[in-house]
Amino acid sequence: MHSSPPRSNRSCWIVTSAVRTSSGSVSASSTPRFEFSSSTSPIAAIRTSSLPMRRPSPRPVVPSSPVRVAILLKRCPMRMSSRARPRCSPRVSTADAVRAHHGRDESPFDPQLPDAVVFAHSADDVREVVSLCSLYSVPLIPYGAGSSLEGHLLAVRGGISLDLSEMNRVLSINAEDLTVTVEPGITRKALNEALRDTGLFFPIDPGADASIGGMTATRASGTNAVRYGTMRENVLGLTAVLADGRVVKTGTRARKSSAGYDLTRLFVGSEGTLGVITEITLRLHPLPEAVSAAICTFPTMGDAVRTVIETIQIGVPIARVEFVDSLAVRSINRHSNLTLAEAPTLFFEFHGTEAGVKEQAELVQALAGQNHGQGFEWATRPEDRTRLWAARHNAYFAMLQLKPGCRAVTTDVCVPISQLAACVEETEVDLRASSLPCPIVGHVGDGNFHVAILIDPDKPEELAEAEHINDRIVERALRLGGTCTGEHGVGLHKMRFLPKEHGDNAIDTMRAIKLALDPRSLMNPGKIFTC
Repeated sequence: MHSSPPRSNRSCWIVTSAVRTSSGSVSASSTPRFEFSSSTSPIAAIRTSSLPMRRPSPRPVVPSSPVRVAILLKRCPMRMSSRARPRCSPRVSTADAVRAHHGRDESPFDPQLPDAVVFAHSADDVREVVSLCSLYSVPLIPYGAGSSLEGHLLAVRGGISLDLSEMNRVLSINAEDLTVTVEPGITRKALNEALRDTGLFFPIDPGADASIGGMTATRASGTNAVRYGTMRENVLGLTAVLADGRVVKTGTRARKSSAGYDLTRLFVGSEGTLGVITEITLRLHPLPEAVSAAICTFPTMGDAVRTVIETIQIGVPIARVEFVDSLAVRSINRHSNLTLAEAPTLFFEFHGTEAGVKEQAELVQALAGQNHGQGFEWATRPEDRTRLWAARHNAYFAMLQLKPGCRAVTTDVCVPISQLAACVEETEVDLRASSLPCPIVGHVGDGNFHVAILIDPDKPEELAEAEHINDRIVERALRLGGTCTGEHGVGLHKMRFLPKEHGDNAIDTMRAIKLALDPRSLMNPGKIFTC
């Protein structure tokens, strides 16, 4: 995947060729001419290479003539089609390829396609589409980069997929206040590219080049969370369009506020079920003076995890610490042409001053040695660090290649740091008893780890075994005081665990909030819980 600045070019559409009729007038040909681009979505290119059943979708069909009428919403209620025709037509597609692209994500669920896809270019577009959906009771699913792992994007009740990827502008940078305001479609890589000359960066890094809107909606975190927090701590305010078309603005650029309910936190993690986010104000951080990375292998997963626990407990301000088990290392070596030792491995990164980084690294190296760590290797050159972390970020797609044609059932538990070793070691016992490949990776600095359980999608018995493993991992995490999902969100896949984690009264309270803002359950229906 390539980083690129926010796109201002709105011309990257599928266009139809113009033909001259017998009367001499020009009209749009009934045969579209398609323009394919890996920028169709930020993960389209990598999907092409790693998931051959998924192809990058084309842009929506728009006549090349001045006539601004696109293909009608054939499968939506006809009354909405007639209303949408003059207003939404330049940004509507019912093409099968476009619908298929927006009706699946990286989850193990079968595709569930929307009836149509609308590409929004502005907050006014979003408000217009949401108002029409409200008027005609049509479900609406916000769509960012398509990198969800829990079925967030699936159109379980049909309706409209509202693609926000073209809303990708940086609206303002306030370097003195360490804030930036962006549209939801900009990806984290594009945002940091836009910030490159300011001396600041946005640190939340979930691995995939996800959109900021999607990261906000799922309360994402990632490799830097141990130092910089999650989206919860880094979103200062936002603007959202509610289910009835009203616009609500939450938060300010101030560092703190005690004014009323914290509506910003309500929308952060709401997964598109309360409204469509159209603008986000984020906290930025200064680029560190010095950065150093290292890797270290261990004889057991327990030894590696105990090193992490001790590092956190003594207060080392480590920027990243990632765990990769031996099977995951094997897949990374094959995918990224590396020669890492196939053993439980920790990836470290240190930020700060030259002296501070050196002190942190030496202390962590000593802790690793006490826990039987071996081969502590440094990567101080930027190109070496980039290659190392690119390999870690691509671990998900690398692991899929362990079983070609497979799908991954991913776990996302997070436990208190004091319980991490017990949770990982008990999980390891379960995985050894399984017939399925089950590599482990994790942002273990904050107690979060993932098991990618690789299944053949054509074998129901493998899916059943994977879900059994997932259930045991989640039950263990809850018993140890943790959560069923640390960063992926609930979507469809984690719904059944919420009552166990929160209790019926808490779920009823969440449901009451949902129904107060969206009484007909039109906003991403069927996700988090049923109404």
